[in-house]
Amino acid sequence: MWSDNSVIYQIYPLGLCGAPYENDGVLTHRINEISRWIPHLKKLGVDTVLFNPLFESDTHGYNTRDYRKVDVRLGSNEDFADICAKLHKEGFKVMLDGVFNHAGRGFFAFEDVLVNRENSAYRDWFNISFDGNNSYNDGLWYEGWEGNYDLVKFNLNNPAVCDYLMDSVKYWIDTFDIDGLRLDVAYMVNRDFLKRLRAQTSSWKKDFFLFGEILGGDYKQIMNDEMCHSATNYECFKGIFSAINSGNLFEIIHSLMRQFGPEQWTLYKGAHLISFVDNHDVTRIASNLNDERNLAIAYTLMYTMPGIPCIYYGSEWGIRGDKSQGDNALRPRIEEPRWTPLCDTIAALSRAKKETEALSQGDFSSLVLENKHCIFQRRFGDGRVMVAINIDDAPYVFHFDAQAGRARDLITGETVDFGGGLEVEAHRAYVLCPY
Repeated sequence: MWSDNSVIYQIYPLGLCGAPYENDGVLTHRINEISRWIPHLKKLGVDTVLFNPLFESDTHGYNTRDYRKVDVRLGSNEDFADICAKLHKEGFKVMLDGVFNHAGRGFFAFEDVLVNRENSAYRDWFNISFDGNNSYNDGLWYEGWEGNYDLVKFNLNNPAVCDYLMDSVKYWIDTFDIDGLRLDVAYMVNRDFLKRLRAQTSSWKKDFFLFGEILGGDYKQIMNDEMCHSATNYECFKGIFSAINSGNLFEIIHSLMRQFGPEQWTLYKGAHLISFVDNHDVTRIASNLNDERNLAIAYTLMYTMPGIPCIYYGSEWGIRGDKSQGDNALRPRIEEPRWTPLCDTIAALSRAKKETEALSQGDFSSLVLENKHCIFQRRFGDGRVMVAINIDDAPYVFHFDAQAGRARDLITGETVDFGGGLEVEAHRAYVLCPY
């Protein structure tokens, strides 16, 4: 599938484009700014753009009012269709954020319930009791997502709700020619709905890609032949920065061996999970790392582990953002992209990912593992790549069982000798392709 060798760039459009937090109802064509980012994305080597919610909502996008209308704070449907056409013309795939677990209080069906109560034709679209009350004092109780009453949980056991959402996805494909969906809180979404979504989108567009948000547990709950093609690898998201900060590479390598290693019991061998170091819901990687010299190492791990790398806008040049300061701190306005040495490294990693089958399709094994030093290998057919990492403050010489030879570092293009001893500088990673 095209997604197996993809590199995703994630944009939170309401933030990047500087839309006001509250929906002011004023049509402003902010989404057109994305056109200015296309050269940056091409230079970075990404090939897929994921847009977080951009349909009409009450505030942050996840409290949807209208699933078939681009938020007026961003522009019109025609504006976004033009952006999608430009991206497709440049060879990008386009993905949207599918928010199917809940809607906003401004959603038309819920507004009808508030007015017509028991007589509403939509009363069974939600989980409602007219004998209770809620924090908005509506004189009725309804289920909000994780107790958040601005997020009204759908009753996905109701075929009418599912039909509406399916028709909305068909509209997105027909209007914007999208290539896939990220499924918000997919771990909570009705499993029969996920099965229907997979079947219908596959029939509407060949190789339509679905990946689901799941925070823990067995990713196969939602990632299988009937539901999502992929899932968010939160275990390794945490493992990357935690292992680097604690000087304990055992943590991340243990997770990678558990998920993708050679043993019979390996959980996700052959799967292509979504790899990331940050996103719109978590602290930025530059704020999560104790030592910013390790930023390139974090991205090297993200790109060279099995999976589909996903970059969150702005983090490729190391902007900061702390979850403790609220979601808005993670979703800032950025008028123009920047280019730094970290971007050079990420662009080189994108090229390596696309040009080297061992990185896009290969198996995973650990060759050397110490607290602050490791070498792991990706192998596919006759090709292999070795990734050597040193998070120590001093250079380190690896001694491992490998036939002496030479390799090209896929990040810098330099020739590196290895075998009898491989010296790696402090806070440095090599991605070595032997020849």
